[in-house]
Amino acid sequence: MSRPKVAVVGAGNVGATVAHQILMHEIADTVLIDVVEGMPQGKALDLAESTPVEQRSVFAEGSNDFAQLKGSDVVVITAGIARKPGMSRDDLLATNAGIIKSAAEQVKTHAPNAYVLVVTNPLDVMAYLAWKVTGFPKARVFGMAGVLDSTRFAYFVSRELNVSAKDVQAMVLGGHGDTMVPLPRYTTVSGIPITDLLPADRIAALVQRTRDGGAEIVALLKQGSAFYAPGSSVALMVKSLLRDEKRLLPGAAMLDGEYGEKDVCLGVPMVIGAGGVERIIELKLSADEKTALHGSAEAVRSGIKVLKERNIL
Repeated sequence: MSRPKVAVVGAGNVGATVAHQILMHEIADTVLIDVVEGMPQGKALDLAESTPVEQRSVFAEGSNDFAQLKGSDVVVITAGIARKPGMSRDDLLATNAGIIKSAAEQVKTHAPNAYVLVVTNPLDVMAYLAWKVTGFPKARVFGMAGVLDSTRFAYFVSRELNVSAKDVQAMVLGGHGDTMVPLPRYTTVSGIPITDLLPADRIAALVQRTRDGGAEIVALLKQGSAFYAPGSSVALMVKSLLRDEKRLLPGAAMLDGEYGEKDVCLGVPMVIGAGGVERIIELKLSADEKTALHGSAEAVRSGIKVLKERNIL
C-alpha cells in the first residue's frame, strides 16, 4: 500500500516548515514545488537526509515542474510574497492573487482529485480564488487560518494564567486578519471558560494581541513573517484529513448559508476528515459576536470584489 502524497506549492519558510512537520509526523511523502531553480530540490534533499536520524519512513523531493503535482492527495499552497512591516494583508492582494490563480490552474490540470489547503495571505480571499479557479467541490478547498489564530490565542491565555498550553482550547472565527473574531466564551482551560478565570480587561488585551499576532512577529523579524506556528497548523489539518481523524478545527471554509453567509470563504469551526470539510458547526453566537462575524465576512467580500474589478476572477 502506497503512502499518501502531499505537494507543497511554495518552498519558502512556510512551505519548507509545512513539509518538515508532515515528514516528522510521518503523515505523507512530500514534494516541494517552487519556480526558483534549485531551492525546492535543495530543501527537499536536506529534509530527506534528516529522516534516517529521525527514524521516519517517508520521502521528500523537490521540483520546479508543476507536473509533479500528479498523484497528490493534498496540495498545500503557500506560494506568495510575505508581509513586510507596515503592510496590511490587503496590500498583498493583487500580487498574491496572480500567484494563487496560476497555482490553482496547475492543480486543476495535474491533480484534479486532490484536496487543496490554502495558506497564502490574504488567506480567506485566496482560498475563495483557488476554489473558483479549480472548480472543485467546496468540501475539497479550504484555508488554514483559524487553527493558527486559535493556537496564538491559546498560547497567550496559557502565559497569562501560568497553566500548561496543553490544557487550553481556543476558538477564533472570521477572516484571518484585523477582523478575526476570537470567542472567549468558547475558549477554555480544561473545560473552564476563560471568562470565569480572567477579568474582562485582560481578556480584551489577549484578544487584541491575537488579532495583532502576525503583525507582531513581522515587526520583530523586520523581514519575512511567521512560519513555525503556521507550519504546525497546516500539518495538523492535513493529518486530520489523511488519517480521517475528524478533528473539529477552525478553518476557512466556503459558506453556503451557514452563519447567514453565502458565496464567501470565512473562518468557522469545521470537522476535517477523509471527505475534506465534512461538516461546518454553527455555534450559538451573541448579537455582538454575530455582528463581528458578519463584519469579517464583508471584509473578505471587499477583497473578492477587488479581484473581480481587476478581472482576476
